[in-house]
Amino acid sequence: MAGFVDYWCNAFTPEYEPRWARAIERQGIPLKVRTDDRDSFAAPEDFVARMDEVGMEVALLPTVDEPDRAGELDYEGFAASTERLRALHGAHPSRFRGLYTIDPTRGWDGVRDAGERLAESAFVGLHLHTHSWDRAFDHRDLYPFYGVAAEHGVPVVVQAGTSGGLAPSECGRPVGIDRPALYFRDLRFVLSHTGWPWGDEAIAMALKHPNVFLGTAAYPPRHWSSELVRFLKGPGRGKTLFGTSFPVVGHRHALGQLDELGLPEDARAALLGDAARRVFRRLAEGNAT
Repeated sequence: MAGFVDYWCNAFTPEYEPRWARAIERQGIPLKVRTDDRDSFAAPEDFVARMDEVGMEVALLPTVDEPDRAGELDYEGFAASTERLRALHGAHPSRFRGLYTIDPTRGWDGVRDAGERLAESAFVGLHLHTHSWDRAFDHRDLYPFYGVAAEHGVPVVVQAGTSGGLAPSECGRPVGIDRPALYFRDLRFVLSHTGWPWGDEAIAMALKHPNVFLGTAAYPPRHWSSELVRFLKGPGRGKTLFGTSFPVVGHRHALGQLDELGLPEDARAALLGDAARRVFRRLAEGNAT
C-alpha cells in the first residue's frame, strides 16, 4: 500500500506552538494540541523525517496569503502562508501540497486570487474554514469559489459540524452542502471534522451524493462515532478521508488508535489514501499543472 495522505494538516513549524497555546487560553476551550516531541511541532526537515517514519506520503496544508494580518484568534493565523507552502513544495514536491483558503469577504478579488493559486501545481484544492465567516455552505458568496474549483477540476474541503473555538456553529450543518452538491455535480466536496455533532447528517450527505465525501480531521479514531465506523466498514468505503488537523491530532496518535477499529484491509487502505487520491486528482499528476 502507498503511504497515507493527511488531507488537513495545519502549519507545523515551532513558531506556531505559542499561537495555539495563547488562543486556547484566551478562549478557555477544552482543546488540546500535541506536545510529545515525536508527534508535535517540528522544523520542515524533521517533519519530513517523521513523515517517512510513520508512512505519510503527502500532507495537504490549508494556506492563506498573509497570515500575519490575522487576529490572535483567527484561523488564518494558524494556516501556512502561500509562500511557505511554495517553498515546502519546491523542496519536497511529492510531500507537501496546498489547499487555498477561501475568504468570501473579499468578493471578486478573492475569487480571482483563488483561480490564480489553482493555476499553480503546488495547490490541489480549496479550503473553507466555515466558522470564520458564519456562512452556510449554500451561501451565495461561496458559489463563485465553487465555480472556480469546478473549472480547475479540484475539490473543496469545508469544516463541517461545530466550531472548535468561540464562533457560531450553525453554519457548519452538513446538510448545507445539499444544494451546492446538486448544482455542482462534478465538484467534489469534503465535509471535514466528521460533521460532529451532526454526524448522521454528514453520513447522509455522503450516501446521497456521489461528489460528497467525509473527512476525519480534528478527531482521533477513539472519538469517531459508532455510526462512522460502521460507515467506514460498509457503504462508506472510499467515501471517507483520513486527516488530523494537526496539531489537534498527532499522526502517531491517530495511527495508534486506528488499529483498534478492526477495519478490513480494503477499508483501511481506502481511508488512509485511496479515497484522498480519488478526490485530490492532482496528487497523481505530480508537478503538472
